[in-house]
Parts: sequence; structure tokens; C-alpha cells
Amino acid sequence: MSIKSDQWIRRMSEQHGMIEPFQAGQVRESEQGRIISYGTSSYGYDVRCSNEFKIFTNINSTIVDPKDFDEGSFVDVKSDVCIIPPNSFALARTVEYFRIPRDVLVVCLGKSTYARCGIIVNVTPLEPEWEGHVTLEFSNTTPLPAKIYANEGVAQMLFFGGDQICETSYKDRGGKYQGQVGVTLPKA
Repeated sequence: MSIKSDQWIRRMSEQHGMIEPFQAGQVRESEQGRIISYGTSSYGYDVRCSNEFKIFTNINSTIVDPKDFDEGSFVDVKSDVCIIPPNSFALARTVEYFRIPRDVLVVCLGKSTYARCGIIVNVTPLEPEWEGHVTLEFSNTTPLPAKIYANEGVAQMLFFGGDQICETSYKDRGGKYQGQVGVTLPKA
């Protein structure tokens, strides 16, 4: 298994629609000034967070159950920034829509800019032939409120090519998160 380069990421995105919208290079500035970078890097792709957030709240004092998740545990926010309460978390989605090739597995790592502030990004691997917007989890590990910026870089996707085509892809087995759009909550 080997990691895929910037050249491969560009070719797969421009010719096969692997990432849409796609940025061929790194973007570090916008009309508003300096931003947290996004776009193609040497061996990865830095994704942006959309402006749709679900912020966890305990106002209903429910039990967090992944098999029977209470949607009332979140407050929906549409904004250019998201303030995550201390020791809490929020869900968001990528601006980018992904179509993963059958011989590729994608691993996501948080950007150091957020990690160094105590904000952890978690995403499970994007499996072969999965497609959709990626749901992102931001955990605020600090005792202070934390800020996430929409339409700026939040995590890096690393593309690993398998040494052979998998026998059964995510699409083949009818994965429950196939084709997701928007911020997607847990499904049992």
C-alpha cells in the first residue's frame, strides 16, 4: 500500500470527479485575509468545513446512545464560525464531495493549527467506493470555548492505494452512509 501524490490527486479529481469542488493547489488567503489553508498538498488534500454545524448540548439530559441517537442532543447552527462549548463537540461536514476509487482507502488527520489549540478532528476512514460529504467531528478538549472557521481548512485527507482491488467495496455491501449529503448523524 502506498500513499498517493499531488499529481495523482489532481488527475483523479480533474478527470474523474474524485473531489468536488476541487482546488489544485494550496489556498492560504481569501478576500478577508489570511485563512487556514485548504487544497492539494504534496501527499494529501486539505478539506474545508461547511457553514452547517450541529453543536452538542446536554439541555435534555439524555443518554448518548449510538443505536438510538436523540437528534435533540444537538443545536443546529448555520454560520461562518462555530463556537464549541468547553469539553464538548460539534459535527459539521466538508464543503467537498468525495468519490473514492475502488482501490483506495482515505485516512483523515486533523490540521495542526486546530490540534495545537486542543481541538481534535475525528473522521473514520473513507472506504473504497464510498461517496458523499464527509461528516466531521470536532472535539473541544479545553476548558474554554473553541472556534471553528467555515470555508477554511480543518483536516487533511491521505489517499492510500491498495496493492490489489478489494473483493467487496463499501458500495458493494450497501454501506449505510453511502451518498450522504449534509451533516449526517449516527445510524444504527
